[in-house]
Amino acid sequence: MYNEFYGFDEPPFNITPDPKFLFFSHSHREAFDHLLFGIRERKGFIQLTGEVGAGKTTLCRALLDQLGEEYKTALILNPRLTPTQLLRAILSELELPQRRDRSACLRELNRYLLEQMEAGFDVVLLIDEAQDMDAKLLEEVRLLSNLETDERKLLQIVLVGQPELRTLLDDPGLRQLRQRITVRYHLGPLSREDVANYIRFRLTVAGGSSRPTFSRWALRAIQRYSRGVPRLVNAVCDKALLCGFVLGIDQLRWRHLRRAIRELEGDVA
Repeated sequence: MYNEFYGFDEPPFNITPDPKFLFFSHSHREAFDHLLFGIRERKGFIQLTGEVGAGKTTLCRALLDQLGEEYKTALILNPRLTPTQLLRAILSELELPQRRDRSACLRELNRYLLEQMEAGFDVVLLIDEAQDMDAKLLEEVRLLSNLETDERKLLQIVLVGQPELRTLLDDPGLRQLRQRITVRYHLGPLSREDVANYIRFRLTVAGGSSRPTFSRWALRAIQRYSRGVPRLVNAVCDKALLCGFVLGIDQLRWRHLRRAIRELEGDVA
């Protein structure tokens, strides 16, 4: 409703992981560079963690867009699978035929990886929400890293998850996997300055010009409520823009953000 009023081409604060809306704070840029370095240098295992809503999935989507045609990629968004189901999901992502059992899946994957290596391609597996994987499935992922030649790993694996992933990997039973992770990064929250720049960036990408604006105290309210988590910034700004549309105003002030926060928290009395 507010898109036409403010002149947006699309909603600026959707919570979908659209790469064009990725704002590169210092932390996000460092995380992105770590991922690219690990993949391009064929480090094998890469780990990215961050709080819920920190922008990890959006970062991964942008990474997939950044990788050139010499990379084949598989993105697993729901890792609550059995080992065989995981292998089948990987084969599906790589557009390979499904196989009946685990051994047949592994043979098909290994054949494909060798074929891609000969053709000059690298294969990257990204597993999102990896904190939901159990020890048995993580061990299966570790075994995938054994697909290699004498000179190189055939599969680069990126584990993306919430901070609980780090705790999970500290389990003594997973020490072999932990030792193979050579690139790690924890994605931190946005600073107060980042939040203001993030909001302006998304308004611009959505096609906005000089409307609307957020007062200094409104930005402080957003920072305090969101604690620098992009998803929460999106949620409160979306509510604030709706409030601005209803009131027919161009500048959003502290009181408008307070109203938006109350609505988000269910306090509509």
